[in-house]
Amino acid sequence: MTVEQNRVVDIISISKAGEVVLAISDHLDWSNTVEHQTILQAKLNTYLAFVESGEILTSYPDAQGRKAVFKVFFKFSPDAEGLKFLARAGEIIRAAGFDLRHEVSPSA
Repeated sequence: MTVEQNRVVDIISISKAGEVVLAISDHLDWSNTVEHQTILQAKLNTYLAFVESGEILTSYPDAQGRKAVFKVFFKFSPDAEGLKFLARAGEIIRAAGFDLRHEVSPSA
C-alpha cells in the first residue's frame, strides 16, 4: 500500500512506548510539491477519520486507550514547502489529540 491509496490505512502497530502507530509509506518524490502535498493530505484525512470515528477500535482493538501517532515514512526528503506542510498538518493533528511524525529512508 502507498500514500496514493488514500482510502486505505497502510500499517497499524504498537510502539515500544505503547502508542498505536498508523504508518504511511510515501515513495513519491517532491518534483511536484503541490500534488504531493495534496496526495499526502488526503491520506492523512483518511487516517484522522479512521481514528476519530472509532473505526480503529473495530479493526485494531489493541488501540484501546493508546495515543495515536501518524508516522510517514518518506523515500525522499521533503522540500521546503513539504516541510511547511508537515508542520501545519502536525499542528492540526496535535490539536485533535494525536501526533504526526516522519522519517526519511536512510538511502534517500
